[in-house]
Amino acid sequence: MKDQFYAYIQELQDTITLKLETIDGKAKFQEDLWKRTEGGGGRTRVIENGNVFEKGGVNISAVHGELPEVLRKQFKVETGNFFACGLSLVLHPINPFVPTVHANWRYFEMYNEKGEIVTQWFGGGQDLTPYYLFEVDAKHFHKVCKEACDKHHIDFYPKFKETCDNYFWNAHRNEARGVGGLFFDYLKETEEFSMQNRYDFVTEIGNSFLNSYVPIVENRKDTEYTQEHKDWQEVRRGRYVEFNLVHDRGTLFGLKTNGRIESILMSLPPKVQWKYNHVPEEGTKEADLLKVLAKPVNWV
Repeated sequence: MKDQFYAYIQELQDTITLKLETIDGKAKFQEDLWKRTEGGGGRTRVIENGNVFEKGGVNISAVHGELPEVLRKQFKVETGNFFACGLSLVLHPINPFVPTVHANWRYFEMYNEKGEIVTQWFGGGQDLTPYYLFEVDAKHFHKVCKEACDKHHIDFYPKFKETCDNYFWNAHRNEARGVGGLFFDYLKETEEFSMQNRYDFVTEIGNSFLNSYVPIVENRKDTEYTQEHKDWQEVRRGRYVEFNLVHDRGTLFGLKTNGRIESILMSLPPKVQWKYNHVPEEGTKEADLLKVLAKPVNWV
């Protein structure tokens, strides 16, 4: 399973980066191959200062070795080895009318002293963070997510949509990071679902990503905007940074396990503002966004 999924994310990285370069029309992804001292490594690809994307990354990694202390405590074991691989992406567009998007799909195995698998699971998801809300965009993103989920189980979309709404919640601000999407973790083998079933589901979601996001980018990337629109985008990016550094489990896990810092912080936008007690005027598009972020919405 680990070889099957790692081969898949390598191919998916190629597919996604090629499509994004085509859309941008200027910038190319810079590739950075890296190795992890304790075992494994990754292939980081970053795009910057393009026509469409101000900054973005589409990274894959496959790491293995002895369980870090934080995982030993989490799994309540004294020793153990693990393998983990995944693809993680974040895209920060230039145009404030184009939303930021985040996605990742990952796989984990843990072994006993004999090298036998004692637990394995998939995780991942994708979510959309607009700066100006277009309901048609949110509905499209969720429609694609739902269609991909429904092919595997009718309960998946409402369950993983709710999990996403709960997870991407900036508790210290009491607001959502964006308009949500899907979030799932610890998808293990059960009586109903084999690991191959889990693989088929997660790869279905991964394959649907470009269809969920690219039409939105193409519809909004040439919209005219002002400096005021950019200022609001950068204020909202600040909330994105706050979530990633305060709440995001992946970021915190990477920092606690001596992960590669450049890859971990790849998700942060290049230009951000923090304005003291910034509250948009009532009746503006900026205020409308905050009203939507105050409570999860059922988009489809």
